[in-house]
Amino acid sequence: MGTKSILIIDDNELNIKLIKGLFKKRKPGYVILEALTAEDGIKIAFENIPDLILMDIQLPDMNGLDATKEIKRETKTRDIPIVALTSYAMDGDEEKAKNSGCSGYITKPIDTREFLINIERFLK
Repeated sequence: MGTKSILIIDDNELNIKLIKGLFKKRKPGYVILEALTAEDGIKIAFENIPDLILMDIQLPDMNGLDATKEIKRETKTRDIPIVALTSYAMDGDEEKAKNSGCSGYITKPIDTREFLINIERFLK
């Protein structure tokens, strides 16, 4: 089995740094790709076909759920698990994320003790 790659699409560079740091410290060997906008994230997803996408819901250029739908429309990226990340959790948001094609839903701030455990199940 080759190296797994994870695409983080989040407009907050501190969130990206935190997630990258968790993987580097506890799960070294993953290739971490990053994008600060949905448009860049979609492009990177199509070009690199990552094993997992962590998708912020609130992005400056496009809603993360709309970006998820766009990624899921394409045959080559349809089967990539996408986990929604949000700091503005509202009732019904998890259901909206799953209806958009997300495989999982994690609220911010990220619980650093549980985050990688939750993510690992999507990388199997």
